[in-house]
Amino acid sequence: MGSTRKAGRPRVPAGDRILRVASEMFYRRGIRAVGVDAIAAEADVTKKTLYDNFGSKGELVAAYLRSRDERWREWLVEGVDRRGGSARERMLSTFDALADWMEQGNTRGCGFVNAMVELPDDDHPAWAVVMGQKRWMRGYFAGLAAEAGAEAPDTLAERLLILHEGANVGTSLGMPANAAQEARHVAEALVAGLPDTGQTP
Repeated sequence: MGSTRKAGRPRVPAGDRILRVASEMFYRRGIRAVGVDAIAAEADVTKKTLYDNFGSKGELVAAYLRSRDERWREWLVEGVDRRGGSARERMLSTFDALADWMEQGNTRGCGFVNAMVELPDDDHPAWAVVMGQKRWMRGYFAGLAAEAGAEAPDTLAERLLILHEGANVGTSLGMPANAAQEARHVAEALVAGLPDTGQTP
């Protein structure tokens, strides 16, 4: 069931409430485990209101991930910029920002990777959101690596991304409890030899 309307920006206030409720439920319980009936009931709206705002469950999942992506990008960039320092130091502070993010209740691993596991069909509208988020992460790391004078910034960026993903998984398993900081220690060895010419206040 669902309307033919393509999901755009959710209508307020009901659309915002639906998105907020769905985001919490999808992350905590899993996308497949949560149906539109449960979301509508928790948000105190009808299913028709949900479909009028998002078109389908698939589009609601995509909206959840877009919202999460926006929040994570802002969190990461602001956290890194606030700490400042050289480009090498800012690469390492991405792990501090990740640790802070996890302490805010994001302990079930990466919401984007979790979504890909549950939604193996790459035609699902959420896939483009997930892949866009990971490409952005890699690009952000590559920019810092280039600023720090890395000879192969793209390669270093991919390694940093792998460490971030591993820290997410480690945190979701509780092994170790301080997975982001352990990943930071590994990253320190990766960037130790960089000339590090970039500097911010």
